[in-house]
Amino acid sequence: MTADENVAIMQRAYDAFNVADIDTLTELFDESVVWHLPGRSSMAKDYQGRDATLAYFGEIGQKTGGTFQAELQQLFAGADGQVIGLQRSTGERDGKRLDVGDCIVFELKDGKVVDGREHFNDLYAWDEFWS
Repeated sequence: MTADENVAIMQRAYDAFNVADIDTLTELFDESVVWHLPGRSSMAKDYQGRDATLAYFGEIGQKTGGTFQAELQQLFAGADGQVIGLQRSTGERDGKRLDVGDCIVFELKDGKVVDGREHFNDLYAWDEFWS
């Protein structure tokens, strides 16, 4: 896949994530995808496989009453199958408001996401929101 094709795939993934379109996410994420979430929150860990990754996404939506959004700011791609998504993560939960900048480094192979690694501008704020 070309860099432009990988960027288009990730644009579709962001669009699908923000409207909870599980069918499209299932199509775009490889069955063996690994999702890496840093920090010390109850959700911080490596999610092994598409089912575990999509369950994590669902948990985010459920715990925020559907208010969580990954507000995409820009996508960057290289020839090596990596795409970086710069975003703002926002949501509300238990009287708390989340608004933190972050990026996700995606690795794609044959048009599917095989790895996702999140990096937060303020990991403490992310962890506090989920505590």
